[in-house]
Amino acid sequence: MRPTEQKSIARRQVGQNIWLAKSGLERPTAPSHPFAYNILDSEQAVGQAMFDELVRYADDNPGPIVIVLLGGRGAQAMYRIIAEKSATDEIDELLGRLHVFTQDALAPMRMANSLSFVRDFERLLGAGFFQKVKSFTPMFTETDDLENELSGYLEKIESLGGIDIFFLGLGPEANAASHICYIKPGSGAEYTDLGGVIPISPSILDHHISKFKAGGSDISEIDEAECRSASHILTLGPAAILGAKKIVQSIVDASTAPAKRESFARFVETEFAANENELAKQLDENPGLWIRLHPNVTSFVLPDLF
Repeated sequence: MRPTEQKSIARRQVGQNIWLAKSGLERPTAPSHPFAYNILDSEQAVGQAMFDELVRYADDNPGPIVIVLLGGRGAQAMYRIIAEKSATDEIDELLGRLHVFTQDALAPMRMANSLSFVRDFERLLGAGFFQKVKSFTPMFTETDDLENELSGYLEKIESLGGIDIFFLGLGPEANAASHICYIKPGSGAEYTDLGGVIPISPSILDHHISKFKAGGSDISEIDEAECRSASHILTLGPAAILGAKKIVQSIVDASTAPAKRESFARFVETEFAANENELAKQLDENPGLWIRLHPNVTSFVLPDLF
């Protein structure tokens, strides 16, 4: 994948982290209202609610729809619903409108590695889904030129009009902080950053592997060893998240990832600073908070989060 000649993306370096930024974006402001979330009874109910959000958005917005898939456990119930319907012609019209992207990837790594989100999506969504969607574009990780590949990936999303629905979770970090996509605390991400190439950290790598194991993936020792040797993470950034027309968040695995309880409590209870510099510091220390700056979020959680 190659970026277009007329680049709208600029390189920005913070320590060892490389961020690809877009100029001219409006600085977000702190919300004045509490964060609203929906507590549902089961993971299946969350999956159905997520699917219903997609259908509702499609009903209200004609034409192609750009979505960003959520890896790990958070959206698996929705994927099972979609896979079942994709085996019939029930949602063929909807599927034919979808441009599908992924939000993060360990790199460099073989695309065939069982710890690649692409392999997991194929297993969960089934062949029918990928045959029927308008397009599927994963982050390409079999390359040494990670910045160029990510730049081209971001340019493609932009060329399609940006993201319509961004499916997100909430990953736990130390000190009850959190990450979304793979924007980790202290990575220096700013509101202008569409994506980044960041060095791997042990906490994020462990969380990535544990999510796959909890989801039932069959992981060989060779694949796990290659995954653990990956040097960087490609990730979408705050500008991609804030630029999405809608965010659908799901948290369904607090029973297997109990640190999410403290992370979610801090995420919900944080009072944002009025000062721009202090707000930026809060977001860098706890990147999950970027979700709360988005004006159109629907969040689904389970009772085990409390």
